[in-house]
Amino acid sequence: MNIEKPEWLQKVEGVLETLNEGVIVADDCAHVLFANSNFLEMTDMSREEIVGVETKSFYTPEEWMVIMRQRDRARELGHDRFEFVLPRKGGSRLPVIISSRAIEDPDGRHFGVLTFTDISEQKRAEEQLRKANTQLEERQKEIEEDLVLAARVQQSLAPEPLVWGRMNVETYFHPVRTIGGDFGLVTPHGEDHLNLLVADVSGHGIGSALVANRIYTETVAQFRAAMPLGDVLRHMNRFVMENIGSSVFFFTVAIARIDRRGRRMLFAGAGHPPVMVVTPGQEPRLLESRSMVLGALPEAVDREATLEVDLQQGDRVVLYSDGITDVFNSQGEMLGVPGIRKFVRETALLPFSKMERGILDRVEAWREGPPPDDVSLVLVEVN
Repeated sequence: MNIEKPEWLQKVEGVLETLNEGVIVADDCAHVLFANSNFLEMTDMSREEIVGVETKSFYTPEEWMVIMRQRDRARELGHDRFEFVLPRKGGSRLPVIISSRAIEDPDGRHFGVLTFTDISEQKRAEEQLRKANTQLEERQKEIEEDLVLAARVQQSLAPEPLVWGRMNVETYFHPVRTIGGDFGLVTPHGEDHLNLLVADVSGHGIGSALVANRIYTETVAQFRAAMPLGDVLRHMNRFVMENIGSSVFFFTVAIARIDRRGRRMLFAGAGHPPVMVVTPGQEPRLLESRSMVLGALPEAVDREATLEVDLQQGDRVVLYSDGITDVFNSQGEMLGVPGIRKFVRETALLPFSKMERGILDRVEAWREGPPPDDVSLVLVEVN
């Protein structure tokens, strides 16, 4: 079809040819009056196949309905820009951004100037991103399922309440994430003595939990062999340095070993918050660690690592991690050991079965926000 080009179009054809985008000019009846070389390359068509042809013939009826809606919008606003497709020879579709502007010449005739920007690379990148996101979501789901299983395994290792000899034991363990670096032990050695332990591996999450679980297994073996507490600390320190050997991970620990009569306790600590021994109605005694944090220095364990403590009926022993002490209130004040010591003194007057909850409730009421660290608590009452 031979359609005469308006004079203004003949004057700007050279400029339109220099543009990087594909450009066509159509009359009010949607016949193509001009197509630049970039547009021909994008469609893989010749000028004879495009110029003079009604644009409707290139699109499916459904696609043409979209074009008509956008054309009405361009006539109303004078311009339009939208994402769509450009038909190519052979029936394929090229993703493009179509920018259109309606113009009127001096004779009152209406024309449309349409610019087509190829976004196929962007679309390929988006598709690759969608696939990558799908893979990431699937991997995240697998990780979450693994974490649920890991949390179940770690929770199974958490110490359980126990009645042994003349002693009642209450325990609490709560990781700040799905799994954590705190762990505890409450394990009798035959009829001889009861071992109590709370340990805290630095950091949070998967790495800390793996290290904690490995140390847990090694510690159980030492307790079964009835190793002296100082030797237990030395072995744990050497084991971590030789087998894990990372500057990222170190750990603190508090161990109490009480004889079956409940009258004699051995204590050994390494960089851990002080264990407390409280007689109801009195100020709790603090048992400070004699050794440094473990896993960092070969000589971390003191030569006199263990101290002996006499207990009497009614005494209560409190082991905990720094998730209990290192919390802050709304004024930015840390609770610390003095704060916990006060809570222990207050709650020692409660029935033993309510003491654990009493301590945790007081910490929660004092603390601003959720727990910032793993929380472990082991309580023992001597009868």
